[in-house]
Amino acid sequence: MSALLEMRHITKTFPGVKALDDVSISVRNGEIHAICGENGAGKSTLMKVLSGVYPHGSYEGQIVYDGQPAAFGGIRDSEDRGIIIIHQELALVPLLTIAENIFLGNERASRGVIDWPETFRQTEALLAKVGLRETPGARVDSLGVGKQQLVEIAKALSKNVRLLILDEPTAALSEGDSQALLDLLLELKAQGVTSIIISHKLNEVRRVADSVTVIRDGATISTIDARGGDLTEDRIVRDMVGRSMENRFPDRERRAGEVVFELKDWNVWHPEQRDRQMIRDLSMHVRAGEVVGIAGLMGAGRTELAMSIFGRSWGRNISGQVLMRDQPVDVSTVDRAIRAGLAYVTEDRKTLGLILEETIRRNTILANLGAVANRGVVDEARETEVAEGYRRALRIRTPSVFQKVMNLSGGNQQKVVLAKWLFTDPDVLILDEPTRGIDVGAKYEIYNIINELSAAGKAVIMISSEMPELLGMCDRIHVMNQGSFVGELAAADASQQAIMSLIVRE
Repeated sequence: MSALLEMRHITKTFPGVKALDDVSISVRNGEIHAICGENGAGKSTLMKVLSGVYPHGSYEGQIVYDGQPAAFGGIRDSEDRGIIIIHQELALVPLLTIAENIFLGNERASRGVIDWPETFRQTEALLAKVGLRETPGARVDSLGVGKQQLVEIAKALSKNVRLLILDEPTAALSEGDSQALLDLLLELKAQGVTSIIISHKLNEVRRVADSVTVIRDGATISTIDARGGDLTEDRIVRDMVGRSMENRFPDRERRAGEVVFELKDWNVWHPEQRDRQMIRDLSMHVRAGEVVGIAGLMGAGRTELAMSIFGRSWGRNISGQVLMRDQPVDVSTVDRAIRAGLAYVTEDRKTLGLILEETIRRNTILANLGAVANRGVVDEARETEVAEGYRRALRIRTPSVFQKVMNLSGGNQQKVVLAKWLFTDPDVLILDEPTRGIDVGAKYEIYNIINELSAAGKAVIMISSEMPELLGMCDRIHVMNQGSFVGELAAADASQQAIMSLIVRE
């Protein structure tokens, strides 16, 4: 099979950082080619070079596309050749309709007037191709993330896509939506569309990829042909991190102490749908040094539970009791929850966990400003000292704490969120999807941090959609369904089958 794309000896340098160093990849016509690597390895940078986000002349090396040298000056140039990129952060306009989003900048018009009947007709045909049963006139903000991904792909198909690039397409999707998206990629492959997929989910890579290129520290490490039978998760992980990771979860001495946190008869109602109860008569406890997991499908109420506990950040008509070491505490506001000894690491670090335009230094101290202030004025020297201490302790990969967090990889951003809450010295740390969107190497470092916290006597509540993660890290696992706990499993008794049987049990 001939190569549709070759990127030869690509080198891309930013001030003080060589993001790509002599990277070469070859993508065969009609295949699904996966690119894997740790956060910050250069995967997204490489695709931005290919798509013209970083134009010709801003990098060294050569791109050969469809047998011809390519010199893209911008995204429009690459799209004109049938190369379409769908970024991890979807580029849809929420208040516009599906039809308006699909043809935005590519309108179906005659003499400057949009032909709406033709626009809707073509939209319906494109939605049928991607298996989306929505009307062209539906607003995008009424769709879930999974359906929005399909709208992005429909938009790509409207531009006669030949090479489709997807950056972490399933990072924010449920398992069902993820499988549907992967099935669609296989269908597009059968129709002759070539795809490049960047993903940290190695089981998904193994399912759909014909070949995999691994990038580490801005350099090409290997390209593995799935047809050769050598495409194993262990092989990919070894190439990604430069070492074998036979045990994906670090060992931990399990030693639980006194009950630190207790929740009694917790009830929460939906903030807008007044007749909908989201959490029903829920009780739990966590001991010092214990990691307690919460498993469940999307919509089970796990995040709603965490946010309602932490300062009543979500929900209404909240009732029940929170106790810390057998004493009732007031968690009715975020400030009171922090003073009571709670901390919450949100699943949405970019929107709720960090101020992306601010520095690591400023983000680190945000939840505990009083500790670095003198008479209401922040002591910048103390602020720098604190941030630098956490940078070293959590191994945040950055040349300086004055770096804006928006320039960090996902794994390092997550460490900054952890640093922010560790600086409050909490007794109970609620972790909501703590490793979402980060690579296996960064995950291992986060797991080590969790183990260090439990060893120091902290009580940890861990919400995760990845069952192996819960099984590998937790002492006990609560299984949640429709706002209630439907079972509790000790580590010795827990398995994916046991968890799923509790979830689907009526």
